[in-house]
Amino acid sequence: MTTDNNIVVSIRNVVTRLPEFRFSESVNLEIRKGEQWAIIGPNGAGKTVLANILQRKYAFKEGEVVYKSSASTIGFIKSITFKDIYQLADFRNSYYQQRWHATETTEMPLVEDLFTGITDKTYLQELLSLFGIEYLLTKKIIFLSSGELRKFLIVHTLVSNPGILILDNPFIGLDTSSRMVLVEMLEKMTRIKDLQIILLLSNPADIPSMITHVLPVRNKTVYPAMLRRDFLDNSILLRELFPDTTSQNVSLPLKASNYPKHSITFRMEHVSIRYGERTILSGLDWEVKNGDKWALSGPNGAGKSTLLSLVFADNPQGYANTIYLFDRKRGSGESIWDIKKRIGYVSPEIHLYYNENVPALQIVSSGFFDSIGLYRKCNAEQEEQALQWMNVFGVGHLKEQPFLTLSSGEQRLVLLARAFVKNPDLLILDEPIHGLDICNKNKTAQIIEQFCNEPDKTLIYVTHYLHELPSCIDKRFELKKLQ
Repeated sequence: MTTDNNIVVSIRNVVTRLPEFRFSESVNLEIRKGEQWAIIGPNGAGKTVLANILQRKYAFKEGEVVYKSSASTIGFIKSITFKDIYQLADFRNSYYQQRWHATETTEMPLVEDLFTGITDKTYLQELLSLFGIEYLLTKKIIFLSSGELRKFLIVHTLVSNPGILILDNPFIGLDTSSRMVLVEMLEKMTRIKDLQIILLLSNPADIPSMITHVLPVRNKTVYPAMLRRDFLDNSILLRELFPDTTSQNVSLPLKASNYPKHSITFRMEHVSIRYGERTILSGLDWEVKNGDKWALSGPNGAGKSTLLSLVFADNPQGYANTIYLFDRKRGSGESIWDIKKRIGYVSPEIHLYYNENVPALQIVSSGFFDSIGLYRKCNAEQEEQALQWMNVFGVGHLKEQPFLTLSSGEQRLVLLARAFVKNPDLLILDEPIHGLDICNKNKTAQIIEQFCNEPDKTLIYVTHYLHELPSCIDKRFELKKLQ
């Protein structure tokens, strides 16, 4: 290592103590003043491990991490799981349905309550204005959509003036305009705040022009660092990092369905959802027939998650509205479990609240019972079915690994397997491939297409990116933001 005074942070010959967080060789890295970095590689490559090494979160068997100048303060946002927000708000007893059961009188902090310790109010207002989220200040934390929550986390971290900001897949959950705003915001911060950025990315197309250096990673192996333009021009390296593994057909472990036949998967008539003075949905009508394939779209905060919570029988306001599910009017004597057993569902909210650090196979198996955690024992056939679906998504080798030790991309693949495991009539996929690398995006898209080719399979697919929509989608439903 050199003694260059421009070096802001350096990793010197680091070897971690725990084998699961150990790279094939000792890790060395130098980041100099003015450099903006992207650490890029497929899911499970070791990107998050590198970020944790930078933050000295592990005990080192050998080596050291040295900070210089203003880099002693590191801000870190962990992608997809969004758990940082619940540490900040200090309500660790939150649970998935709590968002839908909450009211305006529920004791939860407002967004503005989490900025009370900020002294530079002018800078805070500037950041809120750049993202267009001043309106969030008077909103309860629990009512934020996943996209709004991501924006809040980014602002909350930036306003603390970190020397180095590490963002793990920062574009997940952001609509197109918000994504552009984030890139502009980060670029501006690097100029006026002497901020240095490290992005952890799974897709070369996500590398913004402000990035100067790229560190490729694969299979816990660190490749030589290079300039951004050299990396993007290196087609051989790109193919090595992200090989094309798309095959003709995946063998799906589908069992014969014994669900009752139906003609209407769901119908909503003049549905309105309000929380106090806030109206989320107003006079909404939507009918989805058996076998339909729909795209659901709308900007962050438009009410997509709220709408889906009605379909999945999580939102108690469904009883106050006219909703039919599987040819039966909501509230006519069916249990929520009668509804859920026919639906496979994955969403940012489910990922957020899945805080069970149990073996990944148990996470997939919990899909049979629609529970957050596995509280009933699977029979041998169900356990075999769960493992087969894990193999389909390429995570069968992780079956014994605790869920919270997996990378965010690996967690998403496990939750996808959970959504498919019971061969559901209705598949609701809310941003299902965000955070996945190119190979896993292609594989998952192929699995979705093949599953939906089966008779009587209905699909609701949510994404901010039209190019991600499966080709089987032939209908669109768009929500407008009311407030």
